[in-house]
Amino acid sequence: MQRRALLQLGLVAASAPTLALAAGKAILANAHGAIGDGETLNTKAIQAAIDAAAKTGATVALKPGVYRTGAIFLKSGVTLRLDKGVTLLGSRNIADYPEMPTRVAGIELTWPAALVNIYRQKNVRIVGDGTIDGDGKVFWDSYWALRREYDPKGLRWAADYDCKRPRLIQVFDSEKIELAGPRLRRAGFWTVHVCYSRDIHVADLNIRNNEGGRGPSTDGVDIDSSHDVLVERIDVACNDDALCLKAGRDADGLRVNRPTYNVTIRDCVIRDASAGVTFGSETSGGFYDIKVSGLTVHHPTPVGILFKSAHTRGGTVKDIDIADMRLHDVATVLRVNLNWNPSYSYAEIPRGMADVPPYWKVMTQHVPPEQGRCRLSDVRISDIKAIGAKTAFEVAAFPDLPLERFAFDGLDLDAQAGGRIANAKDWTFTRSRIDTLDGRPPEIAASTGVKGL
Repeated sequence: MQRRALLQLGLVAASAPTLALAAGKAILANAHGAIGDGETLNTKAIQAAIDAAAKTGATVALKPGVYRTGAIFLKSGVTLRLDKGVTLLGSRNIADYPEMPTRVAGIELTWPAALVNIYRQKNVRIVGDGTIDGDGKVFWDSYWALRREYDPKGLRWAADYDCKRPRLIQVFDSEKIELAGPRLRRAGFWTVHVCYSRDIHVADLNIRNNEGGRGPSTDGVDIDSSHDVLVERIDVACNDDALCLKAGRDADGLRVNRPTYNVTIRDCVIRDASAGVTFGSETSGGFYDIKVSGLTVHHPTPVGILFKSAHTRGGTVKDIDIADMRLHDVATVLRVNLNWNPSYSYAEIPRGMADVPPYWKVMTQHVPPEQGRCRLSDVRISDIKAIGAKTAFEVAAFPDLPLERFAFDGLDLDAQAGGRIANAKDWTFTRSRIDTLDGRPPEIAASTGVKGL
């Protein structure tokens, strides 16, 4: 634990001097042919500047302008500095994002690269006050078109994988990475995806994915089978999970078996999302040693704290600390749903379909029940204040596999109803107030050892 604490302190201390160093002399992508007119495709020019910078560990910068580009790949030792007035604008052509091995929504497969990629590199930084704009509406529209085709066929579960959309920033199998400062806009798919990586600092991002529409599955920051990660001061409005922990899906996630651990998320503002902080639904590799604090969550975000999984996910989730949250008109304070979104969570190939993508077969591999159920325990939730909630608790698990050892301290909840807690074991409430319209506490069902309510 001491080493982890020192590592996190090191990440925090590194953020200020990193920005100072990056402000010095830089290689201009304009010198390699980049034109900031919003129309010219600058992929080759920007990549040439990055490749030149990689030879000496230099910084890449651009003159003020709007630079249309396809996927670019940062290299070890390089800092990409996006100054105020600089915008990287994503290509609308999926062909400008080459396909490569990665993980998407918990499944390893070949998929389009992100707009900005840190792929199997180390000591890379993206800093500055500029903007990375995915211009993602064309990809959102293609997704909804596919959903209209797939949903009647019982293929809701396949749509997110078959509709290939570029993420905004991918950090994959990399270490000692810093992403600090830029404004992130209109991601085609997830905004920041940190996968199979360690020693990561993500800070001071302003994420807006609902401009010109509501981008489907435009998660804010996803930490996926990674460790030693610090996420802080994120201001996010998106159309799915804002700050999310992931660790693989079903048989493929159980095969990979890489947990997410030693993650700190703090001092963030969630303005519009599916939840303030989310664990899952990709739980297969498990989570532990996760600390979340200092979150402010606003309406129309419907849930403050969300744990979600499915009967085929598996994984162990434990040692979670959540503290100091403020929820404003958020409908549900805490939700635990281990049978989340069945039409998406459970893959089944319709009869008569033979020529299907290989990952469909992976996604439909059988997971035995003893491996498929998520185990959730040892969660500590403290100093949560909610005003204008409809329901305090929407919690359920399995009668023979209850949610164990949740400790609540310092809850101050104003809600229309207490809601329901089912399948809980050894839950404790101290210094907590749950004020409901009918004056009744949450209903306790099929639970043992719930004390203090």
